[in-house]
Amino acid sequence: MLSGLRHSFNLLRAGRTLAAYDALMTPEQIAQLPALARFGLAAAKLGTRRPEKTTVNPAAAALATLGPSYIKLGQFLATRPDLVGVHRAFDLKSLQDRLPPFPIEDAKRIIRANLGADVETLFSEFGPPVAAASIAQVHKAVASDGRVLAVKVLRPGVAKRFASDLGSFYFAARLMEKASAEGRRLRPVAAVQMLEQSMKQELDLRMEAAALSEMAQNTSGDPSFRVPKVDWTRTARDVLTTEWIDGTPISDVEGLRAQGFDLKALGDTVIQSFLRHAIRDGFFHADMHQGNLFVDHSGNLVAVDFGIVGRLGPKESMFLAEILYGFITRNYLRVAQVHFEAGYVPADQDPHVFAQALRAIGEPIMDRAANEISMAKLLTQLFEVTAQFNMQTQPQLLLLQKTMVVVEGVARTLNPDLNMWVTAEPVVRGWIERKLGPVGRIEEATGALGRMVSGLPAMLEDVQKATMMLAEMANGGGLRLDAETTRELARAQSRQTRLTRLAIVAGAAALVAIAIHLIF
Repeated sequence: MLSGLRHSFNLLRAGRTLAAYDALMTPEQIAQLPALARFGLAAAKLGTRRPEKTTVNPAAAALATLGPSYIKLGQFLATRPDLVGVHRAFDLKSLQDRLPPFPIEDAKRIIRANLGADVETLFSEFGPPVAAASIAQVHKAVASDGRVLAVKVLRPGVAKRFASDLGSFYFAARLMEKASAEGRRLRPVAAVQMLEQSMKQELDLRMEAAALSEMAQNTSGDPSFRVPKVDWTRTARDVLTTEWIDGTPISDVEGLRAQGFDLKALGDTVIQSFLRHAIRDGFFHADMHQGNLFVDHSGNLVAVDFGIVGRLGPKESMFLAEILYGFITRNYLRVAQVHFEAGYVPADQDPHVFAQALRAIGEPIMDRAANEISMAKLLTQLFEVTAQFNMQTQPQLLLLQKTMVVVEGVARTLNPDLNMWVTAEPVVRGWIERKLGPVGRIEEATGALGRMVSGLPAMLEDVQKATMMLAEMANGGGLRLDAETTRELARAQSRQTRLTRLAIVAGAAALVAIAIHLIF
């Protein structure tokens, strides 16, 4: 009861701030309200300080005023036009995660508490903050061996503030799900859970260090892409130290052109790198805006700030690859079937009608000029039309779609004539051919055989235990077995062992036969 009152008070405070910025509704929407509703909205503003006029849109400005949790909430809602509407989601895309820096002495205190040594001992130089956001700020430092480093320090008290605000977000989401069937379809509670998971990772900088390490391992052989190296000896929960990236921000298009970099190739690298990470690895940088991307002196794309990452399971990765390839090849029925096979669309819906709806999305896009073809727009429309077929919201795919919007925007600043289908096709087709072609089938068969073999010892142990238990029962009372029954059990166990071994041999032979058939 008390927690409900506390959450209601917190949400009321946030609502009053939004009202003060005229961010709850547009003037046109307010004009259409009944007189009593307009009066209630005006009353909500009483006692609030009216903000100064700003060029930033009201919703973004209000959320920035409410603090770190609401900045993250606004960025997340920018990916959920199904929850907040297309226009409001577009407005929230301009929300900048920037806050005034906290004092350098606080940063030094946090570093000392986490790393067990003074800043002067850990670094030969430690400069003022060069960037500050809602979660942390970054300092430039130099190690005793001359290496230039980026030191990210968590903002004091931010974890406690997030925990409090998340409780209020959950409270509001549960009310939404209880209020209507549409609220349950949109799954706001699952959305808040996803936001919470993202926040937990951002609030433990060791998780970001691990994400950097994993991405480095995944992309070690990728062309023209890399991430900063982690300095693990100077990294802890509230402190992350990496190499300093001395490169050109990807937003500096003229600077890149002046250095002779191929902007068209860089645009392709942005798109293809993201697709490789999402489809091949099931692990992608989910905040690939211009501020997090640099081009080093060798022309490599360097991604920084891995506080927000996305993951796709094998099913979701294959789903993404197949729907993109289906649209590229205009095989709309296959795209529809993929939705049903993944279990995203209820089985009582008609795949052919769903394919017809997909064609209505795809065809208007396919024959347009290259600079008018938007894969991000396609995915947005796809997720909107699925609501007509009772498809439940898939939060992990929405994060992917949000990142795709950002990545496509970055690539188009480098090459306004970027053809998304031509750029994406080699990566998507290559993955489809690998997973569904001969090599993929051999790998799948090998994996299945490996799982069967690995489970064999446990299965044999279970058989042996059962036989011993029966023997003990026969000898010690309770269930009585005669000698012939015991011998028959032993023969059965022997037959079971031989059959299992034969099955393994047969499986291996079948695997070889499949491989020969597929290759030759």
